[in-house]
Formats: sequence, C-alpha cells, structure tokens
Amino acid sequence: MNAPTIVLWRHGRTAYNAAGRLQGQSDIPLDATGREQARVAAAKLSALSPTKIVTSDLQRAHDTALALSEISQIPLHVDPRLRERNFGAWEGLTRPEIEQGWPAAFRAWRRGDEPGGIEADSRREVAQRMHEAMVTHSAELGAGDVLVVVSHGAAITLGLSALLELDPESWFGLAGLDNCRWAVVAPNPGRRPAWRLTAYNMG
Repeated sequence: MNAPTIVLWRHGRTAYNAAGRLQGQSDIPLDATGREQARVAAAKLSALSPTKIVTSDLQRAHDTALALSEISQIPLHVDPRLRERNFGAWEGLTRPEIEQGWPAAFRAWRRGDEPGGIEADSRREVAQRMHEAMVTHSAELGAGDVLVVVSHGAAITLGLSALLELDPESWFGLAGLDNCRWAVVAPNPGRRPAWRLTAYNMG
C-alpha cells in the first residue's frame, strides 16, 4: 500500500476540559495552558516533517493545528468531518450533572450503549465520517509522507477503531488521548488491517 503515516493529534486544553465539562461540538477555545501545550507539541511534531495538516473546523482543534502550520510553514486544510462527536443536550455539563439529569441514559452510555433521548451522534456515525476523512486525505499522499490530522478525543478514538477494522459500537480498547497528545498509524502493506497502530498518547 503506497500510503503515508498518519498522526492523529488531539487539541490542547480548554476551560471545559479543565472543569470536566463535556464539550462535544460546542466551539470552545483553547485556554492559556492549551495554547502553550500546542506550541510545545508543534515543535516536537515538526520534527516528523509533516506533508499535510488537516484539522477539524472547531476552533480548539484549528488553533492547535495552526501552531504546527506556522512552525512547519504548511497550510491548513479544514475538514468538518473531523469534528468531535455531538453530545446534544449533555454538552457543557459535568459528569455528576449528566448522571443526575439523565440517570438511565448515563448508565447506558457508561456500559457502552448509545445514550437515548439527547440527540447525540452515534459511535458508528462518528467512526464512519472520521474514517472517510482520513482515507480521503491519505489517498492524496504516498509512502514517506506524513499526514497530521488534528481532531478531538472521542472522534480520534472512534476513527482509529474504524481504521484498524474494529467495531466502533462494541470495541472499547483505547483510552482517550490526553490533551495535545497524539497517536501514529503506519501502512500495513499486504496485511489486514491496512493500517497498524505504532504509537499512542505520545507527547
């Protein structure tokens, strides 16, 4: 398979992250810590000589990606398919607030089922759009290139599941990336899955 290495990079910290609030697609900016995390991580990632940088359109991911774009002098490509999972009515709430307000849906979510009645994206929906975006952008590059995908915690985990041909609805083998950490997948030519995970939660 003539394909690039893919780096999946989670955005830096926000005030919602610091307060333990569920962000989803709420467009929350980086806080001061998050901006510094992005600056430090970008300096390390630039050593990988990225070929292309593509980012979610939410500002916390976009501004994280911008730090790498500026240091590596590579333009950003924005792709809304890389957005975080939409958590509907739960966005902006803490775990105790969610558990108190939607006890049955919260229990379902914690055991891996879809939380009903909150108008959230399904795990499969997010995995499919993330996979589609990564495959589309990687198809434009070749062996030896490095694609940096800047996205969000749940979206990256679900996208990785799809890329590794695991069922995003039933497989829960990856913890979420920490803020501004990244994972690396490399081509796996002649084998299945077509990609293999080579590093996780780096930074």
